[in-house]
Amino acid sequence: MSRTIRVTVRGVFDGLSESQLAELVAEQADHDFLHTAYTADGYLAYDLPARPFFTFRFADHVDEENQIPQAAARAEAKAAAWMAGRGYPVKDLTSQTVDMSVVPLGKRGRREADKSLARPPKL
Repeated sequence: MSRTIRVTVRGVFDGLSESQLAELVAEQADHDFLHTAYTADGYLAYDLPARPFFTFRFADHVDEENQIPQAAARAEAKAAAWMAGRGYPVKDLTSQTVDMSVVPLGKRGRREADKSLARPPKL
C-alpha cells in the first residue's frame, strides 16, 4: 500500500547579501504562506524581511512506514539543493513528516467518503 507523506522542511536564511534579499523580496508574492501546497517539487514560503525563516513543503510516497525517514532526507536534500543552486546560504534545516494514511478524516472528509461509498461505481 502506498502512503502519501507530507514533509515540511524548515530553515533559516543565513547571511543573504543585499541583492539576494532584494531578489527574494521581489519574488515574495510567489512564495506566500497563504497559498502553500505540498508538491513533489516542493513549495517554498517565506516572509522576508520580517523573518529570516523559510518553509518548504514536499509531497512524497513510500510503500512502507520504515521508508518515511528516507522521504524526510530526500526533502531536506531537495530544499538544500534548491537553495544552493540559487546561491542562497541557509542553516538549521529540520524536517517534520506526516503520514496521511494515519490522519483521521474531519467531518467534511468523512461526509465525502460516505458519499463515494454510497455511489455505484461508474462503468
